Formats: sequence, C-alpha cells, structure tokens
Amino acid sequence: MKKVLFAVAAVALLAVAAQAGEIKYHNWPTGGFIPQELVTIPVKMDVGYWVRVKDQDKLEIKLAQEDTHTYSGCTDMVVECNFNLTLTASISKAAASPIGGDFSVTLNGGGSANVDAPGATVAVCAKLSNADLKGSTGGAKNVQVATVKIKVVPRT
Repeated sequence: MKKVLFAVAAVALLAVAAQAGEIKYHNWPTGGFIPQELVTIPVKMDVGYWVRVKDQDKLEIKLAQEDTHTYSGCTDMVVECNFNLTLTASISKAAASPIGGDFSVTLNGGGSANVDAPGATVAVCAKLSNADLKGSTGGAKNVQVATVKIKVVPRT
C-alpha cells in the first residue's frame, strides 16, 4: 500500500514538475528513484554599506605642547569598509573643560579623507591654538578638553 501511495505521489510530483521544469517522462528516467536536477534558482541580495573603525575603544588623541600657547596630537584610525567613502571630522570643546582656545582637527593633514575599499589607516590630528589655561588645575593628568566626531559618506 505504501508503494502504491508513493507511486501516486511521484506521478503527481512529476506532473507538477512537468509544468515547471524539464522532466517529462512517463517513468522515472533512472533505474531507481535517484534525485534529478529539475530547476536552478538564482539567489540574490542587496548588499548594504559596511564600515568599521578597528579598535575604536583604544583611540585617543593626547595633546602635547608645541610652544607657549599651542598644543597638538594625532592618532592613527584603522578603517575597514566594503565601499569607497569620504570621512570628515569636527571637534568641539568638552562642556566640562575649563581649557579655552581654538580647537581644530584634520584627517590625513586636510579637511577630509578618502578611503577606498577594503580600507586604510587615517591620521586624525587635533590642535589647540591660543590655549587659555587660567581655569585649569596645574598638574592635572588626562583631562578631556575636546571631542572629535568622525562622519562618513559613500563616495561615487
């Protein structure tokens, strides 16, 4: 009984397959019930944009004194990506910082940095000019005086 049901199901399957694929035999085309390729279906997807700053939790810029009122420092930021991109940076004084002056930031020495897939290392440099240290405590260590924000946009 099971063989009869299986044969009926196989014939029904072949009838449906005959409509969709290319197997149109009265009997199964091989000596046993061996699977036969019926159709190939392409699998597609939309690939999204992917970018990562490697070891971002270890990045920091430590400013060192250049002259009386100028401080600067840099860090290397490793960027990994699957598209060509442009990075831009902005810097703002930390709200709680008593240090005043003119802050600036550069990427690879300029206002922006182009990175091609699969990625690159970008030098992020901060500078404090006309530093005003009057409100600060002398000898304080690792005082956050500013924050650099990096933005990314795809490049065509």
